[in-house]
Amino acid sequence: MIYTITFNPSLDYVVKVKEFNTGIVNRTYKEQLFLGGKGINVSVILTKLGINNKAFGFVAGFTGDEIRNKLNDLGCKADFIKLKNGLSRINVKLKSKEESEINAKGPEIKEEDIKELYKKLDDIKDGDILVMAGSIPSTLPQTIYEDIIKYLGNKKIKFIVDATKELLLNVLKYKPFLIKPNKCELEEMLNVKINSQDEIIKYGKKLQEMGAKNVLISMAGEGAILLDENGGVIKHKAPKGEVKNSVGAGDSMVAGFIAGFIQENNYDYALKLGIAAGSASAFSEDLATKEKIDEIFFQK
Repeated sequence: MIYTITFNPSLDYVVKVKEFNTGIVNRTYKEQLFLGGKGINVSVILTKLGINNKAFGFVAGFTGDEIRNKLNDLGCKADFIKLKNGLSRINVKLKSKEESEINAKGPEIKEEDIKELYKKLDDIKDGDILVMAGSIPSTLPQTIYEDIIKYLGNKKIKFIVDATKELLLNVLKYKPFLIKPNKCELEEMLNVKINSQDEIIKYGKKLQEMGAKNVLISMAGEGAILLDENGGVIKHKAPKGEVKNSVGAGDSMVAGFIAGFIQENNYDYALKLGIAAGSASAFSEDLATKEKIDEIFFQK
């Protein structure tokens, strides 16, 4: 079984304005409402690929109810903790000549809510996969990723972590099964400037030396590189296409990789399916459909 955790899910309200101007009334010509949150995105793509999974997280208010409704409509299994106060986030994505975003803070998560999450984590068994992805709300301890890994440390669980800076660096000592930095995140974590794929490999191996078993480094339109736990370096290019929305592409890559690994127990296959899923979402206005993922996968 695969589990995902999204600590601060959202509804992403995308509005398109031909020419945005401050200080006056602007009228949209297109509006869309999408689910937001890295763990949720992973769960949605896994579900579309026919991989059984369950999404954990925190929701609040009528916006939290809508998040659960949308996941239910997509056929996703979700077991969220309903907070007593506040609202799940609505993030505004304004697309005009330039793109601007207003990301909300999110509801307060209290100690009793965290304890409720740990009760749910007790259901995770040996051999399961736990995906922890995304940022941490300010009301949670910044050690929450580490705390969860330590809490489940007596079980044989594959941990997958997709986070930035210290959130990721601090879990490496626990030997996560997979981490997925992109090139920019790799530069930020190690305080370096990367100018070539050879350097990407060099610094990716440093993360392996620090504990990560498999390091998947996404490079946007250039594809991805996987440094696997057997010492292998696997590269695949991304297909060509019109990028319509990069949000969720990295999460889709993680989901595709997981699905491929479960299906074939083969890292090359997993990377190919990961790139296909990531590219399919990038070429779509929302997260990719299975048909779009298959189309890209089988043309590679």
